Amino acid sequence: MIRSKDAEVTRFKDALDTCPLVAILRWITPGEVDDIATTVIEEGFGILEIPLNSPDAFVSIERVARKFGTTAIIGAGTVMTAADVHRVRDCGGTLIVMPHADAAVIEAARELGMPCIPGVATPTEGFAALRAGANALKVFPAEAISPAVLKAWRSVFSHDIPLLPTGGISEQSMAAWADAGASGFGVGGNLYRPGRSVEEVRKSGRSFVEAWQVVAKRMMI
Repeated sequence: MIRSKDAEVTRFKDALDTCPLVAILRWITPGEVDDIATTVIEEGFGILEIPLNSPDAFVSIERVARKFGTTAIIGAGTVMTAADVHRVRDCGGTLIVMPHADAAVIEAARELGMPCIPGVATPTEGFAALRAGANALKVFPAEAISPAVLKAWRSVFSHDIPLLPTGGISEQSMAAWADAGASGFGVGGNLYRPGRSVEEVRKSGRSFVEAWQVVAKRMMI
């Protein structure tokens, strides 16, 4: 299906509005990706990231994009180069997530109409990433920042800029981050890690989505 450049960015924004949790499936293999992706999507996740340092990551992205590309946002994490952006697009991925804020990578994603979430650890990095065309900011590593620091960030980043803490996020920690101004979260090892069964991932996925729903409801009061 051919979409306009703006179409994927709009889909990404809609997915964030529905459930702003990014499922990070680091180290997943092509042999298990179908079952795990199906499970997290069934439990309410609409944005999936397969980091490129996973085994045969492009194969996994292609398989998941073929199955869910019209109903969920499927993309790559740990994207380090502009060439990787093109490879992700060529195998059906539509989202670029980075651990850093390399302007060349962000600009490559923008040129292809692919939403991009660069990793930033300071406001300086964040504003530079936005100027390059970022659609959201991955607050990374969250363990090194804290809700108190994010609250200070939010005083200078407008609320229409999604801030997504990533790194060590648990169901229990989301409320404090949300109170500080987080828009959503990247969820990794506490959702999926190698060796976890489908049922364990299902239980974790359901727990994260339910925890977010509680947080979101409180934010609306």
